[in-house]
Amino acid sequence: MAKRVFSGIQPTGTLHIGNYLGAIRNWVDLQRGHDCIYCVVDYHAITIDVDPKELRAASRSMALDLLACGVDPERSILFVQADVPQHTELSWILGCVTSYGDLARMTQFKDKSEKQEFVSAGLFTYPILQAADILIYKALGVPVGEDQVQHLELSRRIARRFNARFGELFPEPEPIVTKGARIMSLADPASKMSKSAGPTHYVGVMEAESSIRKKVRSAVTDVGLTPGEAMSAGVANLFLILEIACETLGDAATVSELKAEFADGRLLYSQLKDTTFERLMGVLRPIQERRARIAAAGDVDDILADGARRASAIASQTMREVRDKVGLGAAA
Repeated sequence: MAKRVFSGIQPTGTLHIGNYLGAIRNWVDLQRGHDCIYCVVDYHAITIDVDPKELRAASRSMALDLLACGVDPERSILFVQADVPQHTELSWILGCVTSYGDLARMTQFKDKSEKQEFVSAGLFTYPILQAADILIYKALGVPVGEDQVQHLELSRRIARRFNARFGELFPEPEPIVTKGARIMSLADPASKMSKSAGPTHYVGVMEAESSIRKKVRSAVTDVGLTPGEAMSAGVANLFLILEIACETLGDAATVSELKAEFADGRLLYSQLKDTTFERLMGVLRPIQERRARIAAAGDVDDILADGARRASAIASQTMREVRDKVGLGAAA
């Protein structure tokens, strides 16, 4: 039996190359040999101030992006979180076996709450809903970046506490170690690529080619080359993007040649930037073209509705088992 995998992505903002190169391409690869469930997590999105008029459109747009990147609804379940309300029902129950101390220690909460004037209870309890997202499907594996490892460990702890209090039900999900890359901002290579930092700090997967060219050519590098000197963070980031793009395109020689030139102190950064842009567009153009075809076909709503139906069938069965274990509801 294939190992069930769950992962989710917020619909806020633009899908950028950090998301794609670091996570989404691994989602696509995991479809071979795994039972994959992928979710656009719109409940999570409202922990910050989001325009309600834009949220539904953003969820649909993110689903289009995922389909264009290669998420296959014939092999995976793709749906929008709020279309399966069992997520929030389980979240409340799991909140009753989660300690305040565990939530207070979450580093992401500390980081995000310092940047917001209004800190919602939803932001504080975010990891419980994240645990519910995973456990409602009894997922055995979760592909996570290093910034999500602490949240997954809490999900495992919550599963243990539920099982100890109410009886064995939930498996403890394991992190899936993938070849995901941590792509940094081209404008500030000390920081992870992020939409929240502003448009100069990320490259959108669906962004116009002229805009991508400008951002790559403006990438921070360093002043000059000294043979044998270690790469600066900006140069290493460009090489990382180039390496992943070339791997996708089956072009290992280009990376080797440019690294040899760097080691000898002969590499022109303009050449590195132009080559990185060209290879990156070799990866992104087919994705952008697929998105246009999928959008023109007009069946994304049907895909999401079918995904929600399939996800609901699993989630409903889990909740029947949960209610029975916990003793909820009047019906025996």
